[in-house]
Amino acid sequence: MVLVMEESPTPAKRKEPEASEITETPTDEFPLKRRHLTRTCVHEVAVPSDYASTKDESVYGTLSNPVYNGEAAKTYQFTLDPFQQISVACLERKESVLVSAHTSAGKTAVAEYAIAMAFRDKQRVIYTSPLKALSNQKYRELSQEFDDVGLMTGDVTLSPNASCLVMTTEILRGMLYRGSEVLKEVAWVIFDEIHYMKDRERGVVWEESIIFMPPAVKMVFLSATMSNATEFAEWICNLHKQPCHVVYTDFRPTPLQHYIFPVGGNGLYLVVDENEQFREENFVKLHDTFSKQKLGDGHRNNKASGRLAKGGNASGGSDIFKIVKMIMERKFQPVIIFSFSRRECEQHAMSMSKLDFNSQDEKDAVEQVFRNAILCLNEEDRELPAIELMLPLLQRGIAVHHSGLLPVIKELVELLFQEGLVKALFATETFAMGLNMPAKTVVFTAVKKWDGDSHRYIGSGEYIQMSGRAGRRGKDERGICIIMIDEQMEMNTLKDMVLGKPAPLVSTFRLSYYSILNLLSRAEGQFTAEHVIKNSFHQFQYEKALPGIGEKVSKLEEEAALLDASGEAEVAEYHKIKLDIAQLEKKMMSEITRPERVLYFLLPGRLVKIREGGTDWGWGVVVNVVKKPSSGLGTLSSRGGGYIVDTLLHCSPGSSENSSQPKPCPPRPGEKGEMHVVPVQLPLISALSKLRISIPSDLRPLEARQSILLAVQELGTRFPQGLPKLNPVKDMGIEDPEIVELVNQIEALEQKLYEHPLHKSQDVNQIKCFQRKAEVDHEIQQLKSKMRESQLQKFRDELKNRSRVLKKLGHIDAEGVVQLKGRAACLIDTGDELLVTELMFNGDNHALFFSRACKSFYHLRPVIRQAVGLNVANAITIQLRTELARPLQQLQASARRIAEIQHECKLDVNIEEYVESTVRPFLMDVIYCWSKGASFAEVTQMTDIFEGSIIRAARRLDEFLNQLRAAAHAVGEVTLEEKFTGASESLRRGHLRHGGDKGSLHGRDDWLPWI
Repeated sequence: MVLVMEESPTPAKRKEPEASEITETPTDEFPLKRRHLTRTCVHEVAVPSDYASTKDESVYGTLSNPVYNGEAAKTYQFTLDPFQQISVACLERKESVLVSAHTSAGKTAVAEYAIAMAFRDKQRVIYTSPLKALSNQKYRELSQEFDDVGLMTGDVTLSPNASCLVMTTEILRGMLYRGSEVLKEVAWVIFDEIHYMKDRERGVVWEESIIFMPPAVKMVFLSATMSNATEFAEWICNLHKQPCHVVYTDFRPTPLQHYIFPVGGNGLYLVVDENEQFREENFVKLHDTFSKQKLGDGHRNNKASGRLAKGGNASGGSDIFKIVKMIMERKFQPVIIFSFSRRECEQHAMSMSKLDFNSQDEKDAVEQVFRNAILCLNEEDRELPAIELMLPLLQRGIAVHHSGLLPVIKELVELLFQEGLVKALFATETFAMGLNMPAKTVVFTAVKKWDGDSHRYIGSGEYIQMSGRAGRRGKDERGICIIMIDEQMEMNTLKDMVLGKPAPLVSTFRLSYYSILNLLSRAEGQFTAEHVIKNSFHQFQYEKALPGIGEKVSKLEEEAALLDASGEAEVAEYHKIKLDIAQLEKKMMSEITRPERVLYFLLPGRLVKIREGGTDWGWGVVVNVVKKPSSGLGTLSSRGGGYIVDTLLHCSPGSSENSSQPKPCPPRPGEKGEMHVVPVQLPLISALSKLRISIPSDLRPLEARQSILLAVQELGTRFPQGLPKLNPVKDMGIEDPEIVELVNQIEALEQKLYEHPLHKSQDVNQIKCFQRKAEVDHEIQQLKSKMRESQLQKFRDELKNRSRVLKKLGHIDAEGVVQLKGRAACLIDTGDELLVTELMFNGDNHALFFSRACKSFYHLRPVIRQAVGLNVANAITIQLRTELARPLQQLQASARRIAEIQHECKLDVNIEEYVESTVRPFLMDVIYCWSKGASFAEVTQMTDIFEGSIIRAARRLDEFLNQLRAAAHAVGEVTLEEKFTGASESLRRGHLRHGGDKGSLHGRDDWLPWI
């Protein structure tokens, strides 16, 4: 029987809901959901349709209203919030739970209770996190709370037989793949920061780990707020046939006030108060401070002085200096100042030379702790600039925190901040990822960040994560967020950022050779690649969306019925020809716009057509082509593409005055617009014209750019049928048979189009009506086809193609049985498993050496890119030693062969991009010299990469070597195993010693005698 009561308001609309509102709504496709709202949280539970609870309701409550009345496994010195109470009651029912709450809301208390339950019941528990730094911190915290805690992060292993194991999610997945005996004793697995599952590169690790989890294991998911938490719980319920609770709260224990500081101004503007009310009148006043003249001067100054424009220098006149000084005067410390650049963090900190926030006693304490902490370093390393320059800063209560710091300094900063000896911390956004270190005030030095493709405004989820560090529970009445802006913002943009809803969790599931080989090699054969695909969150979300597709089809069919059907067949034929031409041209352009084919023709003045997604920006004019973006401007971007084409495009009037990036708009008849230079990535070029026009040498004056606009419009008038396009075969000299065939097909269809009677028809309204009917019919067919075709088939095809690659490379035989090479590849997930095993089995030890010294750093490219700016290739000069030149060539040859095989097997692999991305030996000289005995001070002089990045890269390499050693052992290659062991040992000295020994502060308290 299903009980239906009064419908509860949604959390977004809720003001003060009653404490006992319950609704239960079953569906045919998904498990039963029950909903329970309290004053500060929402509780829902997804339950299998045939599930019957056997719990004693007097002790455990009901599924829809869990209440625990037994003896608690752990007590707290504070009263639990409602969401914590409900979560604990769900745990005592031995049922999985997803806790979705704001940063610093207290999710860790729920995880600690699950650990205490496991200890009470003599069971084991695993705590996973996405970052090694977060795992290290959680290990340190849990070791203070519980006695039997271990750590496993790939490069650090402490107490691996402990009852509570803290580890990265990659380690857990490896244990699941290999059927570790440890898992048979595990009752609970805690997934911290589960929203990481939407990460493009690593999200699949979480998804696979959850799919492989034994049914007897219950899970605790901790997440920042996300809008589709219930959907995730339904997936868990559907996957493991067990209830999964959702406890969601958007309640902040400490309310926040959000202020705007206009760069160059003198005041703060409250835009969102502690009741989350947007103050429009203050926003209007803020806009008045931005005059056009001031904006122009500000942009020129920023361009002239680079990164120091906002940070200033030691003179004490910068905006950040003013803000930090004001914060200290008003007793709003401690403060975290977030920057999206590690170098800017350090520059801003150094500009605080006139400020001092610590008393003499605090200075003495900092110095004592600092001296004790660096005793773990070699004597020569204590004199490194990165060490010596930090003490004066720390003594004044100022610190820097980013991933490029030496690990010992980073840990020291974290602990000094926790102890209140650091009052102003300049940090990157990684400090907000899971590290439980709140402050009273948070400052954002910018509202835009580089995401790998373009400069964009930070999203609401990112803002929630960082602003959540403001306001210390029990200490502050309110937290303060200050946002620095150097340009006018639209009101809705600011609202979306500060008050926007959290983003939904979207699956990024993908197939990898590592996963396929591990699934094939599982002895019990319980899981197959198809099983994983069927049970993925990706497939679940797809199937759940099908009813919505059906509704859309119904609406389109109603629209089609209303349209005039006369002449339908003739118009449908005409429309189909146009669609066929567009599809063939799109396919052809994807081949033409490869750098090696198109760069020669992208000369200044060339007319190119730009298309982004479903928007046609029209014809533009090429100004310049650069390798990777180097300016502060955003780009019209698409995933992929390593070149930027600066293109004059039609933009809306005055768009450059309202933002740092002019916004293109499709040209419309009779509309006056302006031409502006917009950075465009290669894949967005949808057509190349034969025509080139002369462009002025100076495009800064508006008149010069408007002359180009008039010239493009004149060409449009001269060629009413469309500008003449470059013929790939005749004009570009491309002889690829596939492209030749595409050109022939397009020309045949164009001839057919020109001869069609509707092509010169004068009845415009009738044609528009007919075309809309054809478009509706086409969309209906597409949607129905999508309903018929499961995503399963797409992944099946990809699985088939990847299996062909594995067969050609000798990893599996014709029957899919894993061979010797495949058994080695099963153990490698830090590097490219195909390339590494090719080098392992080709008998060339020199190539092997290079693969271990170089391949690992390909996976660290984002880190390296952030460390040295965007032009990595220009910033680092690598002088390859003669003994490594030959292995480099062999590595490139092997990478090319693997890429060609994948391309032959119909996988979407660009051969040149694969080789270029795989073989990027930026730190090869550095690591080579270190392994040969050079001092750390010497190797840091070889590059301008941050010291911490070198250490992290070397530790990643050591983890990679351990995997290679295990792979060599698995296939009986004793000689190789010894070589990998020796190579690993050559890295482990000085700063690169691992946790648990003298090289780390983990587990040590002898250096903090004053606490």
